[in-house]
Amino acid sequence: MTLDRRSTLADVARLAGVSLGSASRALSVPNEVKPATLAKVQQAVAQLGYVRNGAAQALASRRTRTVAAIYPTLSNPIFSVSIHKLQQTLWKYGYQLLVASHEYEPQREIDLLRAIVERGVDAIVLVGTDHSHEVYELARQYGLPYVLTWSFDDSTYPHCVGFSYYDAAYEMAKVVVESGHTRIALCNGFEVSNERARARVAGTRAALKAAGISLRRDWVTEQPFNFEGGREAVRRFMGSEDCPTVLICGTDLQAIGAIDECRIRGIRVPEDLSITGFDDIEHAAIVVPPLTTVHVPTEKIGILAAQRIVELIEGREMPAFSPLETTVVIRKSLLSIQKTSSLGRSKRASLSASG
Repeated sequence: MTLDRRSTLADVARLAGVSLGSASRALSVPNEVKPATLAKVQQAVAQLGYVRNGAAQALASRRTRTVAAIYPTLSNPIFSVSIHKLQQTLWKYGYQLLVASHEYEPQREIDLLRAIVERGVDAIVLVGTDHSHEVYELARQYGLPYVLTWSFDDSTYPHCVGFSYYDAAYEMAKVVVESGHTRIALCNGFEVSNERARARVAGTRAALKAAGISLRRDWVTEQPFNFEGGREAVRRFMGSEDCPTVLICGTDLQAIGAIDECRIRGIRVPEDLSITGFDDIEHAAIVVPPLTTVHVPTEKIGILAAQRIVELIEGREMPAFSPLETTVVIRKSLLSIQKTSSLGRSKRASLSASG
């Protein structure tokens, strides 16, 4: 074999000792060939340095065998874990994954999608159900199948893989109320173009209303879904005489940031301020104190989204998904108000007075 030309699929098949069709299937749908055949083809590919001509393959089959996924951010561990499962599952079906993030900017999402479509993909995975008309219209114009992930709220689209943020937030607020808290603050995300943030606050309000409690407007703040967002919530709510006894956060990142801000300010968690999160990321169980949070099916969302997008690409008729389950995980960051000592109440009062 000379090195003055690129290796071809025929070269791979010849070196592996398999048919051209078997070599093609091993590279396109590796899960559908025998392990021994796959190993021979992979060894030949490595030895020859073979790279498939993606442009030619796409022209011949009208497929790129690439799926694009656009996420709000890559800094939240829940998305990283889900992307990992999404990618691994797509690999099993012979598809590659292209990932981008818009950092919660709606206009950037459509710009990213245009750039992705120009380069050629077979389908798209989107997070949430709240997207601009331009996003859906672009998918329609190019005949791109799509799956909506994470949220079921505000949508009747049959190919949603996720859960109800409203129901999850309702259950968390219910647990908080059952712990004896009536002075409840909420650190939410920005509600514009984010049905998940809107569903969280709606579910929280509904649970409190059912218990005869109002969510005070001045005890609700919209903050970024990161550590700093939680820190800022503590600064706002714990800097006056009128303080909440519990802070419900929209993500674990906000909650962990809030816990750290309390540490800096000498506010004891949960004796002076209980804090809850949402997502149940790995750090939630090891932060001090361990975080009460909502466990969401992060890995399952990635796996099911990959399976459904492949089914849509291949034109299979599939039934609509049902919402996945979430559970409230109670840990030490949420204290029953009945267990709060008089010392804790005195400490909270002194903190409020000192600002």
